[in-house]
Amino acid sequence: MTSDTSSLLIWLLGGGGLVLSALLSVVAVRGRRIPGEHVFRASRWSRGNHLFPTQVAITPTNVVHYTPQWVGRREHSIHMAHVSSVEIDTNLFFSNLLIETSGGSEPVHCHGHHKRDALEMKRLIHEYQTQYYGNRPGGSQC
Repeated sequence: MTSDTSSLLIWLLGGGGLVLSALLSVVAVRGRRIPGEHVFRASRWSRGNHLFPTQVAITPTNVVHYTPQWVGRREHSIHMAHVSSVEIDTNLFFSNLLIETSGGSEPVHCHGHHKRDALEMKRLIHEYQTQYYGNRPGGSQC
């Protein structure tokens, strides 16, 4: 009778270990860094980013806010011409960004980024906007 109980316990622990390892592998795969040169990932220690940290990719043409989920993902893309302002709220440990648009869509809220990453995101957006408007025909050249 004890061998049946210990055998059942071993099976239960083994099954629990398999389920736990499967969940951890899903979290690791879904939370991996998206491709791109300027991708900023929020800290897992911040609010709302424990399992699947949000990421912001900044390219010369757009800003993409990427949030993985258990099934699928959520992406919010804003063309550089439609970014109207970038606001940084610096807290004790992390910074929150608010990227507002001029196109009437919802602003992008990014929580839990490191302070230097938040400043770099703002700098890149301003740099790419300057390039975008400076290279257009009829644009003002300062």
